[in-house]
Amino acid sequence: MGADNRIDGAPRSVIVVGAGIVGLSTAWFLQERGVEVTVVDRVGVAAGSSWANAGWISPALAIPLNEPANLRFGLRSLFSRAAPLQVPLNAGPALWSFLARFAANSRPSAWRRAVRANAPLSAECIEAYDVLVANGVDAPVTDAPITAIFRTSADAERLLDELRRFSEAGRPVFCTELTGAALRERVPLASSAVAAAVQIDGQRFLDPGRFVTALGRAVVERGAALHTMDVTDVAPTGDGAVVTGRDGTTLTAAAAVIASGAWLSQLTTCWIRVPVRAGRGYSFTVPVDGPVTGPIYLPDARVACTPLNAKLRVAGTMEFGDPDAPIVPARVEAIVAATRPLLDGVRWAERTDVWVGPRPVSPDGRPLVGEVSPRTVYVAGGHGMWGLTHGPVTGRLLAEQITTGKQSAVLRELDPLR
Repeated sequence: MGADNRIDGAPRSVIVVGAGIVGLSTAWFLQERGVEVTVVDRVGVAAGSSWANAGWISPALAIPLNEPANLRFGLRSLFSRAAPLQVPLNAGPALWSFLARFAANSRPSAWRRAVRANAPLSAECIEAYDVLVANGVDAPVTDAPITAIFRTSADAERLLDELRRFSEAGRPVFCTELTGAALRERVPLASSAVAAAVQIDGQRFLDPGRFVTALGRAVVERGAALHTMDVTDVAPTGDGAVVTGRDGTTLTAAAAVIASGAWLSQLTTCWIRVPVRAGRGYSFTVPVDGPVTGPIYLPDARVACTPLNAKLRVAGTMEFGDPDAPIVPARVEAIVAATRPLLDGVRWAERTDVWVGPRPVSPDGRPLVGEVSPRTVYVAGGHGMWGLTHGPVTGRLLAEQITTGKQSAVLRELDPLR
């Protein structure tokens, strides 16, 4: 490497560490700007939280996790085995320190700042998907409202109040309360226990594994190299960056992007003071005996249901802990127990594709996106539950910063060195 490592200030080549929705979106938009891209991942495309999540592109629900009500809910349910939020009893000091920072950032003022910081990503997320699909990412994306269901109108009012506060803090939401025949028409699977619903318009859904696989295929077809590599170090070299694997293999380029999801902090502690921890989510697929007209949200159970391939994907839980830990069957049973009373015609005993994936969670509700070493090393991660929603627009904004050297106003609030 040397003086010819850049063209008009932009890097000729970039290594992207991480082949999930954020890393591959960054790679794709870098290619749009003429950059030669290499993508490395310790397992392969969509191997982390991108594979079997709920598949929602839901800007109206991209509410930062440090919402004060979430803290109150979490404190009430912290050690309940049936609760959707779980912290292991043997949690170490690092996790407790993270949770303490999360609690400190659950003040209303900190949450409003997180809403304002994420709002531009939500405003542009649909368009970013449109760009990908219109330019060769061959996977379906479906427009549909998300419908939240409740036992009582009072329960529905709590979500409506949360959405109003979300709107007032900077993100408009368009929704309608449903009861009676309108509710049954919208959600045919709703049981007799469901008395109210909220239809949230302007959302989308997709099969995340299929979409991210198609995105990875498009990146490779456009000339990228894709390597399986367990990265242990990313370092600037003065005129570029070097990526080192566990087996001693090294790759060099003019710059590198660390987009390794829940494992982000393992590669960035020398630069970043904001930790990223794994909030593990579970999902499984079940057959249904009736039509599913669109995504169904159960806020009280913290469960998301998505129609996929004539079945229903059911996803939920926020389990803090080791991103590489195995599935805990009790968490799946807890999701079933919380969801069964509200949905009829679901064959719970026939569930398949049981999965757990680690979401990368930051303690202040803001992702970490931007430069950490001048013109050579960048990061993108910490989106929490909204990586699928915000991944493509994050990639587009970061690709712009990498190639122009200018930090946009949108990314200023997401600065990883904050």
